[in-house]
Amino acid sequence: MDLTFIISIISLAIDIYFWLIVARVIISFIRPRTYHPIIRFIYEITEPLLSLCRRVLPGTVMNIDFSPLLAVIFLEVVRALLIALARSLM
Repeated sequence: MDLTFIISIISLAIDIYFWLIVARVIISFIRPRTYHPIIRFIYEITEPLLSLCRRVLPGTVMNIDFSPLLAVIFLEVVRALLIALARSLM
C-alpha cells in the first residue's frame, strides 16, 4: 500500500474520532439517558482517550471538563506528526 493512502485513512479516523468527541460534549449538555445504544457507543469509544486526558489535567475548573479540548489538541498533534512523517519519507 502507498504511504499516502495509509496516512489518509489514519487522518479520516482522526476526523471521525474528533466528531465523536464533539457529539459527546453536546450530549453532556443535554444529559439524556445513557442506555441508548448510540449514546453508549459514543461514550465507550471516546472514554479511553478522555479518561487519559482527565488523569493528565489537574481537575475541573468551575465544573468544566477540559479533557475533550486536550484530546482534540492531542489528535491534531498526531495528525501533524503523521503528515510531517509522510512528507519526509517522500
